[in-house]
Amino acid sequence: MKRKRIIYSELAYFAGIFILALGTAFMEKADFGISMIVAPAYLIYLKALEYLPFFSFGMSEYLVQAVLLFLLSCIMGKFKKIYFLSFVTAFFYGIVLDLAIDLVALFPYAGIGWQVSFYLIGMVTCAMGVVLLLHTYFPPEAYELVVKELSQKFHISFGITKTIYDYCSCALAVLLSLSFFGTFVGVKWGTFFCALLNGWLIGKISSFLERKFIFRDMLSLKEKLQ
Repeated sequence: MKRKRIIYSELAYFAGIFILALGTAFMEKADFGISMIVAPAYLIYLKALEYLPFFSFGMSEYLVQAVLLFLLSCIMGKFKKIYFLSFVTAFFYGIVLDLAIDLVALFPYAGIGWQVSFYLIGMVTCAMGVVLLLHTYFPPEAYELVVKELSQKFHISFGITKTIYDYCSCALAVLLSLSFFGTFVGVKWGTFFCALLNGWLIGKISSFLERKFIFRDMLSLKEKLQ
């Protein structure tokens, strides 16, 4: 039996953020519809850009997640250290996302064939980034943390809570799109297609990596970050 290779969780964390940001940038360039999870932040970014030329998608991401963490604190009745650390992750991701968008913008290709390629690359890459982040002990972004905390507080399974959150996020994105632009912007067929396949894709990639690799901590930081 072939011996599994080691992936250190600290490296998986940074790689996951970079890969997730790159995947989001590819999906944004494809223009078939952004993930329903980040769609509200994307729509706020597009609207704010009309008045604030310096505003970026990455900035919108970590500001929206800051609001989510504030609302979570109100619901939970307390502010935990992990909420602040989750914002640190969101802030880091936002900076990397803006860099990834600038990088992907350098691709001069256009046309339906390239759009499909960018969309598929983005969807798979996003799933890979999520899988890597799920195999670390670092606090996740607010999106995942909110689902986890609410699931535990109200004693509802993670899967059901995640589904409810996704539907709420999608509904909010549709509402924002129609309110801001009077039509569907950012939320398109690709948004719903990704929602249908994303969970399955994450499961397949996770199973593959777990067959080939062992995730192991390199530093003794796990307890300090809880």
